[in-house]
Amino acid sequence: MRGFKLVQLKQTAWAALVLLVAAPAWAQANLAEVEVKATQVAGNVYMLTGMGGNIGVYVGDDGVVMIDAQYQGLADKITAAIAAVTEQPIKTLVNTHFHGDHTDGNAPFARNGVMVVAHENVKTRLAANDKFDRDGLPKVTFSDGLEVKAGSQSVRLQHYPNGHTDGDVVVWFPQANVIHAGDLFFVDRFPFIDLNAGGNVQGFIDNVRAVIAELDTQTQIIPGHGPLSNRADWLRLVHMIEATREEVLTLKQQGMSVEQVIEHGLSEQWQAWSWSFINEERWIRTLYQ
Repeated sequence: MRGFKLVQLKQTAWAALVLLVAAPAWAQANLAEVEVKATQVAGNVYMLTGMGGNIGVYVGDDGVVMIDAQYQGLADKITAAIAAVTEQPIKTLVNTHFHGDHTDGNAPFARNGVMVVAHENVKTRLAANDKFDRDGLPKVTFSDGLEVKAGSQSVRLQHYPNGHTDGDVVVWFPQANVIHAGDLFFVDRFPFIDLNAGGNVQGFIDNVRAVIAELDTQTQIIPGHGPLSNRADWLRLVHMIEATREEVLTLKQQGMSVEQVIEHGLSEQWQAWSWSFINEERWIRTLYQ
């Protein structure tokens, strides 16, 4: 986005992210304490923080396109936060992938007439989850890319296969140099690469580099988790993945087992990237595979 200042946001407490992904039951029990905040990124593009993946909001001429939905118990707070910045109704909800901290909140919006849109693999995975509220299943799916109308403009969705999951979508907002990267972007933390859901380390790297090639130094990026960021921040994540993978593969080629690599550990420079959900041990296991 040219002509607008980068909005500095206070970074979400990373320790809490383990609760967003690994312990949704705990999270649901504590939603009453969550405050959903809206921050203007550029013109009619906003970023909402609360509990779960960051939400993107595009205010179109005749309605709002919302990116991701966090948890069901936050729907009223999310709706109120959006209502505070526009009188336009929420018309479309896009899921960047299938994980619960991005999709659990689908159902209450869908019951209010909001159209849920996602990659076809997201619908398949959500439909296979018996605990997922069926009202929240995507009504519109696509395989490669899709443009979602927002009045006179369109929000562009692009699928990037086998990175964080097999259903990752990056969102481009019209007339604003802003994107929503979903969980292809964890800011300055080891990312969660869901190897059991089509995620792949090399695919993650390739996908991020493919998106970065379309950005410039002024592009603002709403990450899946962490503060509003830019191209350099995302490249820092890629460089970390490549460097730590090289460390792990070198030790593996020397004949070390995964347990021995874990005991050896990564270089000291990567200690700050460890967090509650993806600590150094889990990151090494991801890279070793």
